[in-house]
Formats: sequence, structure tokens, C-alpha cells
Amino acid sequence: MAWRSWLDNVAPGTFPAELGKGLKGVGGRLLGVIGLEKENCCPSWAELRSLRIYWVSGPVIPSFARSHDRAGGEETETQGRPDFETEWSRPAYLRGFMNLGLEPSSWARPRNRSGETKRLDTNDSLTTPSYKCVEAALFFFKHHTVERTMALSCTANLKTVLTQSITPKPHSADPSRLPFNKKLQNVEDPLGKIRDFLKKDENKLPVSSYDTAWVAMVPSQNGSKQPLFPECLDWIMENQQPDGSWALDPAHPLLIKDCLSSTLACLLALHKWNVGDQLVNKGLDFMASNIWAATDKHQLSPLGFDIIFPGMIEHARDTALNLPFNNSLIEGMLQKRDLEIKRHNIYTCDFLFPFNSTFTYVLMLSSFCCSFQGELNNLAKYAEGLTQLNDWQKLMKYQRSNGSLFNSPSSTAAALIHLHDEKCLAYLHSLVKKFHKGVPTTYPLDIYSRLYMIDNLAKLGIDRHVTEEIAATLDDIYRSWTQGSEEIFLDPECCALVFRLLRMNGYVVSSDALVNFDKQEDTLSSSSNNIKSALELYKASQITIFQSEPVLERIYAWTSTYLGEELASTGGIQDKSLHDEVDYAINHPLSYLERIESRRYIENYNMDDIELLKTSYRFFNIDKSDLLTLSLQDFNQCQAMYRKELEYLERWVKEYNFEKLEFARQKIAYAYFAVAAVLPHPDLSDARIAWAKNSVLTTVVDDFFDFGGSMEEIQNFMELIRRWDDHSTVGFKSKDVKILFYAVYGTTNELAEKAIKQQGRCIRNHLIDLWITLLDTMLKEVEWARENSVPTMYEYMTNGYVSFALGPVVLIPLYFMGSKLSEEVVQSQEYNNLFLHISMIGRLINDRQTVKRESEQGKLNSVSLYVIHGRGAITEKEAQEEVARIVESHRRELLRMVQQTEGSVVPKNCKELFWKMSKVLHLFYMCGDGYSSPHKMVSAVNAIINDPIPLPPYSKLKLKRYFYLN
Repeated sequence: MAWRSWLDNVAPGTFPAELGKGLKGVGGRLLGVIGLEKENCCPSWAELRSLRIYWVSGPVIPSFARSHDRAGGEETETQGRPDFETEWSRPAYLRGFMNLGLEPSSWARPRNRSGETKRLDTNDSLTTPSYKCVEAALFFFKHHTVERTMALSCTANLKTVLTQSITPKPHSADPSRLPFNKKLQNVEDPLGKIRDFLKKDENKLPVSSYDTAWVAMVPSQNGSKQPLFPECLDWIMENQQPDGSWALDPAHPLLIKDCLSSTLACLLALHKWNVGDQLVNKGLDFMASNIWAATDKHQLSPLGFDIIFPGMIEHARDTALNLPFNNSLIEGMLQKRDLEIKRHNIYTCDFLFPFNSTFTYVLMLSSFCCSFQGELNNLAKYAEGLTQLNDWQKLMKYQRSNGSLFNSPSSTAAALIHLHDEKCLAYLHSLVKKFHKGVPTTYPLDIYSRLYMIDNLAKLGIDRHVTEEIAATLDDIYRSWTQGSEEIFLDPECCALVFRLLRMNGYVVSSDALVNFDKQEDTLSSSSNNIKSALELYKASQITIFQSEPVLERIYAWTSTYLGEELASTGGIQDKSLHDEVDYAINHPLSYLERIESRRYIENYNMDDIELLKTSYRFFNIDKSDLLTLSLQDFNQCQAMYRKELEYLERWVKEYNFEKLEFARQKIAYAYFAVAAVLPHPDLSDARIAWAKNSVLTTVVDDFFDFGGSMEEIQNFMELIRRWDDHSTVGFKSKDVKILFYAVYGTTNELAEKAIKQQGRCIRNHLIDLWITLLDTMLKEVEWARENSVPTMYEYMTNGYVSFALGPVVLIPLYFMGSKLSEEVVQSQEYNNLFLHISMIGRLINDRQTVKRESEQGKLNSVSLYVIHGRGAITEKEAQEEVARIVESHRRELLRMVQQTEGSVVPKNCKELFWKMSKVLHLFYMCGDGYSSPHKMVSAVNAIINDPIPLPPYSKLKLKRYFYLN
């Protein structure tokens, strides 16, 4: 059977009978199949070159041949096939093996009959150690022996069949009444690792061969020609890789530039002390074989590589270290280096370089070498390691309290080479002792690493599992903030991230702390990663809580412009994951819905756990595959619950005969999507149900008042609501009125009864009052429209914020948020002001988007009223701008109240629901009326409720953890 037809006949969750025998003990359920649209069962060598092998299960990889059987005879070498020892880094299919740690040297190479290894022939098999990475995810080649399985991610002609055993049964009961297994299934406890990571004041960093080499080059202070740190020299001699390089991950196909930079630094150190000749020769061989990567634009570049690497080459020439490089290649890199230096205006500062100097051997500082004192500071970050600085002492003005220059061991070592400084010496001594003969690429990194983890957990949607640890960590970081920690305030990315997380979690932090970053030129000149720093500052600039925060306003102005330009420019943001994050942030301001952001972040998650500064590093404490595993399982498990809840709501709609109301918009999917996207926690099922039901009810009632009912029917409906339990004495003027009343009556009584268990008191009268107040304001707008009356702006605003109908939608779910709401809280000024601000936001942004449609319907809103009352002095554009200004004012005040802790009586989780509703409103009315549109939000609804996240093509992912197996 051909691959295509075979795949099309594979039912999700089942196996073809012919494969049954080979599937025993492998997991019991087929989770995915990837196939080639070819008639043949095995790919040719050319086809294999377009594949990436990511996981291998079992001891044998299938034959590379189209025909597995051979006529016999001695196997011979096939010309033109790549040799695994010399070309392993180039074919894409081999990179997956690298990611698994299966280096070419560890593979059992094919041998001929004499026992000699040979090049891989078309019909050879390749054996590997048994690697049980994907027992739960089987991607089958339809071949003679199905136990030989390969997991492939195909760059083209790919079909993935994903199944889950979590499909809800039809006609299930109210999902809020069903037990939910809050413990994620089959997870080995990556949460324990996360908790440990957050609790530690210091997280383990690897030794950097690049920085260790620079420390090894520091001479003894007593004048002898010996290294001051011989243990660092020993580390270099003991840690050369088999291929001759010094690098954290020599098998990484995109970090060859990093290998070149680190290797050359180590060669300079060995050459300086005239030791390790064999190591030097082996390193030079590596350099000669891989120098092509130095100019490869597809390679990841360490910070400042285009300046650092040519400078080191020049230094090697000056010290008689013969590098086996092509002269034209070297000259090209030197010219590019000179242009880079000129771009940074290094020649304009005579304290760094004399104008006639041609020696420009410079090193870029690490991710956290920041300073903000104008152009001089911009130059200083490139001054590390220069032997021809006019005055090294001037550079020491940037020394930090821990003795380092920019928290960079290599920069600090370079300074110590040129002058004796006790604080530099103490800093390096402490690092060498702490890291056992070597040093990391930057130190300290504790605050940023823990903040990054907290932010990462929130983006992945799994931060709720470690709330206590996050709270304790933020307390620690707030203390560092109040103490003026250099690690925070000298780095724009770190400072912006601290500010955002602290302010959003209720800590009192002033935006004035960001004043050093309110100008683009100063900030970007002091940042090691311009895009990430600008993005974090952009996000921070939106956390405005006071009517006047000019620092944040200036930051928003330049970051939004800069990031927009980078998105528009070709190759501006090369990292796809970062590009997508920036794109979403710029195009969805103020409308981050937690679950949408989590899905996007999971789908674009960078599984590579290596970070890149001047050289690569990783945290040993945590594995990114654990985070992705946990987030995938959490998302899909919660999504299964959402589907059950939506099915229940759809039955509720049918039960109350909403489909018989021909005038009514049917918005149950949109209504439920909105709340599921911002209240994802399994425990909040009752709150989600209450939000969705009341969203549907208020939408239908609004349509009834607008054009579905006559004045007589409207008044009849209002009288029924006022009578409530005595409604039988009133009677129904129409079937529509009867349907509407019983829907509101039955649903409100049900929710009131359910709330008694959480609140310990009856809240039914409050819920009825919400409906009566809402209907009164809706009636007022009907009277204005039918009488052609023009209200004043004050009359419109005081009535309109209530008629927008967020009372039942927001205030009723508050009773199901897990906190007690006493009568005193409900009657408090704080509670009512929170409702006022969110309702004004909703009413006004709705008015801005619907003014044209409502004018055609004969209805007035805030925009049209501004024009009317302006008597020709105000244009519609000016009215739109004024309404936008009022929206922003209410948004800031709402966020201030949500984050306020002192004197607050409304529980924080209840206040946060108002802010979440603000984000929902901004999403729905970001461009037109997304709530009324039948199409605009469909993809978002499917992403949160219907479509599971597809299997990602990542190596090392513990697949069996995040799917539900029989």
C-alpha cells in the first residue's frame, strides 16, 4: 500500500492490523504518524538529506535503501556519499543526533568483511545505542520490521495524525460538578526542579572556556613570567574537546562561531605560556576546518563576534601564533570589524584609542555590561582586553561594587592584565574558587535568571503550580530593588522585567527607576540584546497606573517605533520565536489573553537550552524539555475540560430555546472563549460558567431591547423581572418574552443557589438587583432612540456605563473566584469604582468601533455626541481621540486599583478579574466589533477550545508525559 493511501486509512487512535504485532509494549496508543508522499517505503539518500531525525527508539535505524535485500557479496564503498567523520555537521538529518548527544564517534559505523570502517553506502544500516526517547510517540516507516522505528520531522510532505484519549462524552453533567484531576498525569516532577531553581540564591552556571582563557592570561603580580591563575590554564589543558575545540556544546550545528571564538581564546592563552603544543596543533586543525562558519550569516553569533574574533586574529599575528587562515578571508573580516568599530564611534574617543592606532583588538562585554553616561559609556563596553588603551585607569570608573567590570570575568581579567587592582583580583579569585578552576561567562546572574524563569512559567501557563515560590522570589527581588542592586539597574532588560513583574504583583515601584532607558540611543548603546531589551521596556511601558508617568510614555514612544521598524525590515529579527513574540506584542497592545499567549509561546518555544552572550551558557538546574512537557500536558488537559464545559453550555442554550429567538446573536462560543482565555485554572469552572451564561443572556437581552421586542414586550419583560417569584401574576405578552424571562430567572436562581456553598450566604437579591438596574438603563437608551432625544454627555456616560451590561457578566462570577465577598465589600466604594472603570472602558472602546453602524441604526454614542455637542467645532477624528484619551485614563486608574494593596477590601483575585475583562474588551474591539462578527474570532476560539497543540518537532521531549495513554 502506498504511503499516502495507507496514512489516509489510519483512523486516529488505532493501528492498522499489519502493525499490531510490532506495537506490543510500546504504549498502547498511536499518537502520531508522519509519512512521505511516496510510493516507496524507505527514502532514498537524497530524500534523507531533507529530513531531520529527532528521536530514535530501538537499537536499529532502518535501512537507508529503497530495497533492503542484497544479492550478497562484499559490501563496497559508494562514491559520493558523505563521510560521517568529516561532514557530520552539514547534513540536516544528522543534527538531530547531535541534539540527542549521539556524536559520530559514538556510532557503530558500518564495516566491511575485513573489519575496516568505511563510508556509508546506500544500502547500509547504522546501529546506535538503544535510545528510548519516544516510546509513546511512534512514527512508522512501513517496512519489513516495524520494531525498527524512526521519529522524523519532515520539512515537506508531512502529515501528522494526533489523537487524545480525553474526548468528553456527550450529554455530560455540569462540568463544574465533575471532579478534576489537578495532578498532571505521568509527570516525573519537573515542578520540584522549578521550585528548587526559584528558591536558590545562586543557580549553577557552566565554566566558560572563553572567559577562563582570559583569566588564564593574567600574569603573576610579582613580576614573574607565570600565570596568576595556573588552575585556569590547567582547566584549559584538561577540557579540550575531541574535535580540537573548546566549547560548551561542540555538537550544536549553529554555534560554530562560538566554538571558533572560545577556541582561539584558549589557543592564545596556551601560546602565551608556551604550553600544550599538541593541544594547540589540534586546536589549529579545528580552526582551519571550521573557519567557513566565521562568515556564515546563518550561524548564531556571540555578542560582538564581528569585533572580537578579527581582533583576536590580529593579536595572534602579533604574538607569532600562526593561524592557518586564508589572507583574503582575514582581510575581509578585518574590514568588517573596522566598519563595526566606526559604527560605534570608537575612534572618536582618544582616551580609548589614539587616532593613528591601527590596533583595534577589542572585546565586547557580557549581557549585563551596561552604563548610561552617553557616548563614553557606549565606547567603554568595547574597551575590554585592549593593550593600547591610553588610560586603563579611566576604564575603572565602570567597576562595580563586586570588583568586576560589567560582571564580566574576561573584561575584569583584561583590566587586571594592565593594572593592579585589588577589587578585580578579589573578584576573579572568588570565581575561580567557586567554579573550581574555571569561571563563567557572567557573574552574578541570579536575579535575572529567576525573573526569567517566573516570566517563562507565566507565558507557558504553568505559573499557578508554584505560586508560593514565585511570591517568595519576588519578595527577595523587591529587597534587591530597594537596595539599588546593580544587577537590576544597570541592565535595561533586567530592570524592565523586574519593574513589570513587581508592579503587576502589587509591589510599590516607581517608574522613575526606568529614566535611564527613556531614550533610544542611550538604551540601545548600553544593551547587549537590543530587541529583547526594547521588548521588555515596551511591555513595562504599558503598566501605567498614574495619570502622569512621562518616563513610561517616552519609553512607549520609542520602543513601539523601534520594534515596528525591526519587524518591517528584512532580517531585522532573525530569531523566529522572538520575532513572533514581538509581532504579537506590537499588534495586540493591552490585549494579552493568558491562554492565547501561552499557546503561541508553547508553539514557538525555543527548546534549545543554550543562551548566548559573549559565549554560550546554560543553567544546569532546569531542563527546558521539562517545562515544555509540563505546559503541553497542562494546556491539553485544561482544553479537554473547556470542551466539556462548552458542550454543557451548548445544551443549556438549547434547554432555554435561545435558537427560537430569531433576532438574537448566538454567541456562546465567543462568550466562553473569552473567559477560558483569562480564567484557565481548573478550580474556576463555576466562574467560567457564570461568566459565559451571563454573557449570552446580556447579549440576547440587548438584542431584544435594540430591535427584537416592541415597547410593550420590553415593559412586560421588565415587570416580570421586578416581580421575580411572583411573575405568574403578570403573564407573557409573547413567546419571546417568555423564553427570555425563564432563561434569566432560571439561570440566576441556579447561580445564586450554587454561590451559597462558596459564600455562606444568599446573594440572590443582589443578582436580581443587577438585572433590574441593567434593564432600567437599557430602557432609557430605547426611549432616547425612539423619541429622537439627544442626551448630554453626562447623561449618556452615567447611563451608558451600566447599559454596557458588564454587571451580570463580571460581578456575578466574582462570587465564584474562591474568596468571600461580604455585603460590606459589595457595597464598598472600591467595589463600585472597579465596576465603573471597567464598564467605562468597555462602553467607550465599543463606541469607537461601532459609531458608524449605530448611527445608521439611529442610535447615539459617545463619539457622535461629542461631534453633535461640539456644534461643528469638533470633527469625528478629534472626538475619537478624546474618547481614546478617556479610555486610557480609566485603564490606568483601573490598573492602579487592581494593584493597590494598602486599604483595599476587595480580594486581589477578584480585582484581577476586572483587569482580565479589560484585556478581553481590548481584544474584541481592537479592530472593529470582534464580538458581533461571525468570523473574526473563530481562529482564536478554536485555538483555546477545540484544537490541541500539535506535536512539536523537538528532540529530547519526554513525549509520554503529556498525552493520555491507555
